[in-house]
Amino acid sequence: MFAGTGTGGAKWQNMRNWLKAQAFDKATETPTQLTGRNAELQLLLNVVGSPLIPCPLPNDLTFGRSIRDCSIQASTAKYIIQQYIAATGGQAALMSVNSMYAVGKVKMSASEFHVGDESVQAQAKGNGEVGGYVLWQKSPDVWYFELIMGGSKMSAGSDGKVAWRQSASEQSHASRGPPRPLRRTLQKPSMASKSEIVSSSSFCRQGLDPKSTANLFADAVCIGEKIINGEECFILKLEANPATLKARSAATFEIIHHTIWGYFSQRTGLLIQLEDSHLLRMKSGRRGESIFWETSMESVIEDYRYVNGINIAHGGRTGVTLFRYGEGSVNHKRKMEEIWTIEEVDFNLWGLSMEVFLPPADLKRDQDNDDNHAG
Repeated sequence: MFAGTGTGGAKWQNMRNWLKAQAFDKATETPTQLTGRNAELQLLLNVVGSPLIPCPLPNDLTFGRSIRDCSIQASTAKYIIQQYIAATGGQAALMSVNSMYAVGKVKMSASEFHVGDESVQAQAKGNGEVGGYVLWQKSPDVWYFELIMGGSKMSAGSDGKVAWRQSASEQSHASRGPPRPLRRTLQKPSMASKSEIVSSSSFCRQGLDPKSTANLFADAVCIGEKIINGEECFILKLEANPATLKARSAATFEIIHHTIWGYFSQRTGLLIQLEDSHLLRMKSGRRGESIFWETSMESVIEDYRYVNGINIAHGGRTGVTLFRYGEGSVNHKRKMEEIWTIEEVDFNLWGLSMEVFLPPADLKRDQDNDDNHAG
């Protein structure tokens, strides 16, 4: 799919040009009505394709912090992260990275919506949806991502000031609050925009950027141990702070909590599983009844290999559960899954300019989001 895209410094530019030349790239056209399979594809692209992490990352905070002068849970977490840094290549190697790009493949599937709160499993229709993606990153909050699947395409990015998402079926939309990194690098609504619900549930999942993973858990606490796939692991927990949750909320919906758990192998020091839970409350109807959307994501991270001295995960799978419930509402639950592989990854790209990360010209910003920043 991505063969013959060039070598050296021109590789990333050739790939981006190829993606932009696809016949289904119609971002400048009026968004089309979603029905049937197209609606299914859009849901998969929004929820599984490009979720964000729950909060902005501190810049290299974990690399200069002492494990002293904090609680035993926090100091234990910092020690575990130091072991993770060593397992992924060491501080010198991670600090030497100033940019990266990756090309990968995905296979996604989803269940039907089920009434009630019984457990459900994602079931692929036919062979599921297969696609590919490319990611460029200059820093944790400066990145650009494109995903092609089933004849549909979505793109997302951040220029360090605003994070956004765009597809042929939706107008370009800015994410609320400060820009946040793509969840995929760590291994994604209001009544006016259902996509805001699914995108705000998101955060990092594929182990591509160990430095960002280490910084993400800089303020985490160790809450115990658990065996994951036969591997004894430490559990680190991090919650988005109230200020971040408020910045991501709006007049029509409120993000109640967003929590992430990282499972680090006691044997290797590597991150082998990532989980997060996100709860959003929407006001519905004239009486202001509350409707809740709970999104849970679980990512298994595997197949670590060294690339230029940095230990990178090259495969894994992610499961997503959407659960809708509330006052006077019939409960609905849905399960989605993604299997992913990394085909190629490289660091410190020559010629990667900031123009790659500029948001679309038609980017729409919600008025109350602008007011929130102004306040």
